[in-house]
Amino acid sequence: MDCLEVRQDISIPMNEISLSAVRSQGAGGQHVNKTSTAIHLRFDIRASSLTEEQKQRILNGGDNRINNAGEFVIKVQQARSQIDNRDQALLQLKLFIIKALKVQRMRKATRPTKSAKAKRIETKKQRGQKKQLRQKVTF
Repeated sequence: MDCLEVRQDISIPMNEISLSAVRSQGAGGQHVNKTSTAIHLRFDIRASSLTEEQKQRILNGGDNRINNAGEFVIKVQQARSQIDNRDQALLQLKLFIIKALKVQRMRKATRPTKSAKAKRIETKKQRGQKKQLRQKVTF
């Protein structure tokens, strides 16, 4: 595996992605204490082979997994296997880039229809009548 295939038009060489095995945290007994199964993934966005426009879109996304140096950093430790955690980390990187590069459509402002306005007023009237019935009766 020499490239991470993000989309048909985007692939990232594996030499741009830094993967290191570290010890997992939390419960797990002796297995956790003696094996390095968690994976730290670092991806330097500014030094990557992506286009400048793509880099800016990713960096301006406002994700808290991007540090001040412009690196995407995650730690994956869900699985007991280092290989599974590695695959999960690469998948998270792939999904992050896909989401960051997705172009949002501009929202077209619309107005409520006449029937929607009438239905809203009718439900407000019904709710008001229901609340009026809850009041104390005065003679």
